[in-house]
Amino acid sequence: MSETALSRKQTLFYLVFLILMWGINWPLSKYALEFTPPLLFAGLRTLIGGALLLIIALPRWKQLRLRETWLYYVLSAFLSIVFYYGFQTVGLQYMPAGLFSAIVFLQPVLLGLFAWMWLGERMYTRKMVGLLLGFGGVAEMSIGGLEGGISIFGVLLALGSALSWALGTVYIKRQAAKVDSLWMTAMQIVIGGIVMTVYGSTVESWSEVRWTAAFLYDTLFISVFIIALGWLAYFKLIGSGEASKVGSYTFLIPVVSIVCSILFLNEHLTMNLIVGMALIVSSILLVNVRHKQV
Repeated sequence: MSETALSRKQTLFYLVFLILMWGINWPLSKYALEFTPPLLFAGLRTLIGGALLLIIALPRWKQLRLRETWLYYVLSAFLSIVFYYGFQTVGLQYMPAGLFSAIVFLQPVLLGLFAWMWLGERMYTRKMVGLLLGFGGVAEMSIGGLEGGISIFGVLLALGSALSWALGTVYIKRQAAKVDSLWMTAMQIVIGGIVMTVYGSTVESWSEVRWTAAFLYDTLFISVFIIALGWLAYFKLIGSGEASKVGSYTFLIPVVSIVCSILFLNEHLTMNLIVGMALIVSSILLVNVRHKQV
């Protein structure tokens, strides 16, 4: 899928939009869990976002090639959507949204490791130091959270969410030449939404959903702006050659999430969280900033 080059203003706009939307996703999702079981919510918001992307992708229907590419869509859906959003939505019940998002955004660090292992990208000293700092930051935040009575199950779900997203990104990059990126985005979200909704319907009850105006507005906002438009912005940046910038700036997403969680969900800023966030920010910067040749 060829993309036209973005101007600096366009790049800045997409980056700011992506960081803000994916940052506020965590407190908004945690708020929604007051009204709904987690898996049904994960499926519902993803189905709505996927349906919007299908409408956008329909003019390119000839590039779908479903008979040839269905397996790529299914595998990508489970890694990037089912496991990522499933672990995320269930895990938010066990941890503060800010802390959970900070652990999930270890993803760029894991991605750096996996890209070295499976995509042939370079591994140098600065990147290796960054990986170690990232794991140290997660450990620091997790220990502080556990001391506050947070379940280890929540920490494991956050790490699982980060791992599945990193593996999904590597998989998509490996298959990029075989599929249309817009259809890959739309199909993985739709398939993921169907799987989570069907599974959620078997283990949870729709009667437990409280269809209040606040829940509906929250769900629609997440579906439209965070899932549909957020993923479109993400692939727009990558498709125009801005992948390295997306990688290096994603460290701001958990920062936005933590600030919003403190302001609107009355979550607390602890010293462990501050130290852990500092380590993770340093880690992601070291891993994602381009290595300059001397």
